[in-house]
Amino acid sequence: MAVTAHTGRPRTGAEIRAAFLDFYEQRGHKPMASASLIPDDPTVLLTIAGMLPFKPVFLGQQPRPAPRATSSQKCIRTNDIENVGRTARHHTFFEMLGNFSFGDYFKEQAIQWAWELSTGVFGLSPQNLVVSVFREDDEAGAIWRDVVGVNPKRIIRMDEADNFWASGPTGPCGPCSEIYYDFKPELGDDGIDLEDDSRFIEFYNLVFMQYNRDAEGILTPLANRNIDTGLGLERMAQILQAVPNNYETDLIYPLIETAAGLAGVDYRGLDAKGQTSLKVIGDHSRAITQLICDGVTASNLGRGYILRRLLRRVVRHGRLLGIDKPFLTVMGEASIALMQVAYPQLLERREVILAELAREEARFLETLERGEKLLAEVLAAKPTQISGEQAFELYDTYGFPLELTEEIAEEQGLTVDLAGFEAAMEAQRQRAKAAAVSIDLTLQGAIDQVTAAAAATAFKGYEALEHPSCVLALVVNGEPAERALAGDAVQLVLDSTPFYGEGGGQVGDRGVLCGQGADGAGVIVAIDGVSRNRSVFVHSGRIERGSLAIGELVNAQVDRACRRRAQANHTATHLLQAALKQVVDPGIGQAGSLVTFDRLRFDFHCPRAVAPAELEQIEALINGWISDAHRLEVQEMAIEAAKAAGAVAMFGEKYADVVRVVDVPGVSMELCGGTHVANTAEICLFKIVSEGGVAAGIRRIEAVAGPAVLAYLNERDAVVKQLGERFKVQPGEIVERVAALADELKASGKALAAARGELALAKASALASQAQALGEFQLLVARLDGVEGAGLQSAAQGLADQLGAGAAVVLGGLPDPADLAKVILVAAFGKAVIAAGPKAGAFIGAVAKACGGGGGGRPNLAQAGGRDGAALDGALEQAKAQLRAVLA
Repeated sequence: MAVTAHTGRPRTGAEIRAAFLDFYEQRGHKPMASASLIPDDPTVLLTIAGMLPFKPVFLGQQPRPAPRATSSQKCIRTNDIENVGRTARHHTFFEMLGNFSFGDYFKEQAIQWAWELSTGVFGLSPQNLVVSVFREDDEAGAIWRDVVGVNPKRIIRMDEADNFWASGPTGPCGPCSEIYYDFKPELGDDGIDLEDDSRFIEFYNLVFMQYNRDAEGILTPLANRNIDTGLGLERMAQILQAVPNNYETDLIYPLIETAAGLAGVDYRGLDAKGQTSLKVIGDHSRAITQLICDGVTASNLGRGYILRRLLRRVVRHGRLLGIDKPFLTVMGEASIALMQVAYPQLLERREVILAELAREEARFLETLERGEKLLAEVLAAKPTQISGEQAFELYDTYGFPLELTEEIAEEQGLTVDLAGFEAAMEAQRQRAKAAAVSIDLTLQGAIDQVTAAAAATAFKGYEALEHPSCVLALVVNGEPAERALAGDAVQLVLDSTPFYGEGGGQVGDRGVLCGQGADGAGVIVAIDGVSRNRSVFVHSGRIERGSLAIGELVNAQVDRACRRRAQANHTATHLLQAALKQVVDPGIGQAGSLVTFDRLRFDFHCPRAVAPAELEQIEALINGWISDAHRLEVQEMAIEAAKAAGAVAMFGEKYADVVRVVDVPGVSMELCGGTHVANTAEICLFKIVSEGGVAAGIRRIEAVAGPAVLAYLNERDAVVKQLGERFKVQPGEIVERVAALADELKASGKALAAARGELALAKASALASQAQALGEFQLLVARLDGVEGAGLQSAAQGLADQLGAGAAVVLGGLPDPADLAKVILVAAFGKAVIAAGPKAGAFIGAVAKACGGGGGGRPNLAQAGGRDGAALDGALEQAKAQLRAVLA
């Protein structure tokens, strides 16, 4: 392999990152911090590219932060996760170094600087470099050839699929030019094939955004042409460190060594399969650490599912290597230590990261062994395919991601019935479809259309609840329109508004728009909600009277009572966070909130439940602050000054350079754009309604404040009165009376269970005479309906005791003969039977499969269940035949 020496050049990952950023900062680029992995973009779950944080700028939806910018952006992609560890350069987490021009310099400067950086700063020999250009981009080809001086044979023309970037079917787009490193330049310049991964690696991509594509596919030049580039940090590290793949660079290899040490293996001495597992652990450890740091928690939805999937892949590959103890926190510590210089927030969030890793690993290990056992049983039957039902059971019952089942199946040369899995999943969705929510995508498309060219709405609602406004755009019954009539459902955009647009957890205002209308007869629009489409406020409602057209003036009036309730609840959330920090843990951070007109909800990071005594203390503390009548101070200041003053920011939230600070002196100071009371005394009263967990490490408090407290207390008082009347007791005696009734019910339940047991034994005693002698053994297989599991076990054990050491008793039945979906099977074996080979646990578990179920237990007594009562008789006949064959 021909690799140029890089003496004195950047070599480590940190040096490469710093050299790139320094190079462009010296050329007038504003350094930008890496954005969160949780993007401010509803079209993607995670930040997947270095340009994503600048997408609104490229699309003209936000002002540019500077004419030129440069960044090292952390990214995550999981679209080709199955290739991680198997190829030289596939990753889930990676860093993209980028330089961007927002209508400033263009092709020639971008190309020259990319070449200067590659050859001058990174020391790559021109003989090791090849460039690609779009087949029709003669301009870029000429710059590479005539200005930079690249050998024409090393300028490769590529088709649109490879070298033309587009933001979507329409919108900004343009050709690309890529720089490849050639590991084998000695093979010559003829017939270069950039698809040859063993010879070439693409490390730098230059996108020239110069066109706009319309709905007809026609390209027209953009007034402001942009540059968007990306250089893969891991790829450049592989090149400069002269290692065979990205995993063996200093960006990942220390994590591989940590995992190898935990497994007691040597990476260099392992086969390809073992090395792949170590690479997966190294790659995914970086990803899960960064995801948790940015506020993602494991769940079965969206980003949470991605995190859970990656966590569980790490655990499973650790087990494949022989790591049989929890180890994710060790990998988390190693990941933090490896990346904390570049990302200091990892150290700040260390405890949160490690706690989430420990919780999720413990949760997975609880079910993993059982799931692996079930999968092993499935594989032991040597199927040609894992059925969709089996894959779904692993997913639904044992928490196995489908992809994990597919991986294990692939290792055994099998496939998974994906259609069957989807059918089972759809059946579950239908069962859980009680409260489905319909989203009108057509309407959203219309709103996007009318707001695309609109300027940011001027919000006047901090100062006034009434304001004259002009109608800029209308959507009527889901379609953009010029005019709306009485009865029409409308969404409209105003040039300015006193209505708060939903954001920061606070709901949008309600109210009315009043005006003269097109015919002068007057118009009234009832507004029931206000949302935001980026910086444009969209007012939703209905024309109650008259007609309304674009360009007309209206008087926008906010519902004062609703606004006062929202303000009280919003300020109460600030007091609640301050109280939680004071009573429970100073490190508590907000994970989300909801502020409506009648209640509030506050989600926060906390590894344990808040004790009842703590909740009482929090409630008392907040009501004390309310009665102290603190006057709120609201001001705008530079974000760095706000943070220096101690203002609390929500982790992962994106803030402008100038922020709004809401200060309750001596109590709370937060960055917040919501509306608030002027004095805490306006809140009147605060009452906690509930506290509980909503996700791993996330707790939720629901509460009411202001007038909503009286409504809440009145409702509870009515309930107390009804209970007092029903039980004929005073309010203070209700708890005692309910406890006495609960004790009576518990005693009755025990008596009923005992009676059922006696009934089962009575029914079973009549079966003893049906036992069949089989040499020294007594074989009894029978059906006994109407008996619960515990009773059936008692009956089987009693029969086995009665029949002696040679007893082989199998009983099956339907606890409720009308319910064919619940089958109970029990086996009780004497010592002589066990000595002959059959074990009750394994035996009854195999029999239950005929009824669509499974189970197991001890060698002498075991129970299983099933879901197909129609198959019960056949299963019992199968059990009898198997026992005869074994014991004969």
